Amino acid sequence: MIYLQRILYEIDMAKTFLEIFREINRIPRPSHHEEKIAQFLCDFAQEHGLKFRKDQENCVVIEKPATPGYENADPVVILNHMDMVCVAKDGYLRQGRAFNPLTDEILPYIDEVKNADGTVTRCMKAEGTSLGADNGMGLSMALAILADDTLVHPALEVLTTTNEEDGMSGAEALSTDFIKGRKVVNLDSEAFDEITVGAAGAYFQVAKWNAEQLPMEEGDFTFLRIRMEGGYGGHSGVDINKGRCNCNKELAKFLAGASTYKLLICSLNGGTANASIASWSQVVLAVPTEKTAAFLSDLENWKTEIHTKYQATDAGINIVVENAEAQTSYLPNLEKVVNCLNELPCGVMLMREDMPGTVMTSNNIGVVSTGQEITVSCHTRSFSDEQMHELGKKIHGIFESCQAKEIDIVMDTPAWFEREDSPLLALTCQTFEDVLGFAPKKVAMHFVLEAAYYVQKYPGVEIASIGPRIIEPHSTSERVDVDTAEKIWKVTVELLKRLAE
Repeated sequence: MIYLQRILYEIDMAKTFLEIFREINRIPRPSHHEEKIAQFLCDFAQEHGLKFRKDQENCVVIEKPATPGYENADPVVILNHMDMVCVAKDGYLRQGRAFNPLTDEILPYIDEVKNADGTVTRCMKAEGTSLGADNGMGLSMALAILADDTLVHPALEVLTTTNEEDGMSGAEALSTDFIKGRKVVNLDSEAFDEITVGAAGAYFQVAKWNAEQLPMEEGDFTFLRIRMEGGYGGHSGVDINKGRCNCNKELAKFLAGASTYKLLICSLNGGTANASIASWSQVVLAVPTEKTAAFLSDLENWKTEIHTKYQATDAGINIVVENAEAQTSYLPNLEKVVNCLNELPCGVMLMREDMPGTVMTSNNIGVVSTGQEITVSCHTRSFSDEQMHELGKKIHGIFESCQAKEIDIVMDTPAWFEREDSPLLALTCQTFEDVLGFAPKKVAMHFVLEAAYYVQKYPGVEIASIGPRIIEPHSTSERVDVDTAEKIWKVTVELLKRLAE
């Protein structure tokens, strides 16, 4: 058994899953920075006298023996991921300073809304940031099950992976003997009246350019900062068909169209997370002073076009133009990056004919960053591995034609479909009917799940993916319907009992 140095988080064995969720949100856990939450999980296991293992990627599995009398039942894996997409509202401050996802906790609260029929909907939200219900809510349920010795269940392996949101490197690196169970209950779905039986594949690549600077050219320049902000953002899979503004794409289209002004680009940044629709983008420009008036006129026309185009989907979008400090240098490669962004496909490429309203193939331009190097990320999703790789190859070609110095393939995950004759799937559906009084819909979702890796690594595995209703994940509007979370808790507890019996 591995035991790490304790971190100072109090662990109460009697907590409900909602209380555990609040505890988890005290621990910063953006993708690639899961060390503290992984240690919390190890401490949790130690406090409850449970065996645990942690691998080189900080994935953790906690084992709990079967309820006495049910030792002969097949073991069950409860699957979640520990990282979250952490984004903050534009200008959101924490104690007078900018929110820092690496050090600041998430502050959840419950908002009660009275409906037209007199009922009340309770939604948990977060102050100024995304909530992390994806996948903190499922993880909290799994931990509450581990902590509750009154429940009936088979032997359990609670597996929690890292970096699910930004490459799935945790699931990809799992050893083939890390878990024993072949029945997997995944608590990472986002519509409580559905069972996810399929998920899109993902092809995630990042292009890089040198950030070499040249001295500002001779002449008289006006320096401007243009910032698109207030876009609705959202999940780059689930929300990609809602017509929302990708600020990286729209700002690049404007800049590419303004090339006749001989602009010099000093910096370009946009988007907060690779798996989110970019809700902001910002550029600092040097505009030849004799052309500034005409440029600003075009800019006003563009602002009007943007507000008209997105008034139904991004009502809060705004374009701020202000004078910037004079710059002594510019980055010539940013012109190539702008042209690249303008050429890159963004949004829905194809809808599924067999499932109305479901996206088949899409691409999202996630993060554009100017630092020690210039980077652009693209997250391609599809239910067709062939289409996904075809689109990924096209994007790769655009990066090459725009002279990217390096293109990294961060993730190449196949699509997943659970087999229709799965006994676990049938039992899960029956449990929904018996506990909640309705049969859940079986759906394939345009987000990526780790399921494809488990099918490859663990022959014979069955997967049922369920979860509470999570609205606007990966955005600052993220919220979870608390009543549906409590219903999923009841379904999960009953399902484990039936799997034991």
